[in-house]
Amino acid sequence: MSNLIDLYIEKFPLQTQEVLNEMRSIILEVIPNAEQVIGYQMPAFKLNGILVYFAGYKNHVGFYPTASGIENFSHEFGSYKWSKGAVQFPLNEPLPKDLIQRIVKFRLEEISVKK
Repeated sequence: MSNLIDLYIEKFPLQTQEVLNEMRSIILEVIPNAEQVIGYQMPAFKLNGILVYFAGYKNHVGFYPTASGIENFSHEFGSYKWSKGAVQFPLNEPLPKDLIQRIVKFRLEEISVKK
């Protein structure tokens, strides 16, 4: 199914593709065995349920770790725009790798507890 994510990423300008591929790699470092799927027309990572989504936009990459992922880390978002289910990382700034990975780990633990 990762071929669908490749196709999704290829639709964007080169700079956006690079950031989307970096986001994908950051997530896969935490959950290398997750299934890569498309959900809500966005790349998603699934392991006993959907963990996180991400998406490309003109000026940012959206990261969707569900409401609980946002709620538990919103105090660390600083100047990033965020809402109850998403945070935006501008394309012209480095991705906050450590923060993204901690959110993914949180979601993994959260989903494991629910099972």
